[in-house]
Amino acid sequence: MLIAGAKGFAIEVLEILHQLDNLNEVFFFDNKSSDLAGTIYGFKIIKSENEVGVVFENNPAFVLGLGGTSDREKMSKLLTMKGGKLTSLVSPRASIGHFGVELGMGVSIMTGTIITNNISVGEGTLINLNCTIGHDSKIGKYCDISPNCNISGGCQIGDYCHFGTNSILLPKVKVGNNVTIGAGSVVTKNIEDNSLVVGIPAKKIKDIDPI
Repeated sequence: MLIAGAKGFAIEVLEILHQLDNLNEVFFFDNKSSDLAGTIYGFKIIKSENEVGVVFENNPAFVLGLGGTSDREKMSKLLTMKGGKLTSLVSPRASIGHFGVELGMGVSIMTGTIITNNISVGEGTLINLNCTIGHDSKIGKYCDISPNCNISGGCQIGDYCHFGTNSILLPKVKVGNNVTIGAGSVVTKNIEDNSLVVGIPAKKIKDIDPI
């Protein structure tokens, strides 16, 4: 298994693989950082895209070990071009409903998160530690949901959204594409595309560049 990334969140991904008892032939991949040694906790760091292709000949599976909406998508596309297969990672210590739950490829669901029923999560989305996702909600692709976020029932969330730590969506709120919600914000009303919102209740403070 290849972990795409070798800092910060990548170590949390390693912990999930440990929980799953899946630490055989684990590698990290980081083609940007110059300050990394050759290994982390005894696992090799691959820095060459060519070497990644060799690893994928034995096992093409990779998981996304980095945050950020567009960064996750860019890494996914790069490694898929090199022969990799985007793979989901779900902590066994998360609670996932058994009815009407659809998880896209490459979804990451971390320890302590609770996902109920009739929920859809798009490709490459990260739902971090101790989040709750209520019934009949839909989350788009390559979103980044930070720790301790609470998304109430019936919410609709577009693609490439970032939710700051401890942010809350009240029931049936609709969030457009490429929206950033500040940490600790409480969203009570619908949010249009390409917006940054903060506060209690959350208010738009500026437009952000489209992805």
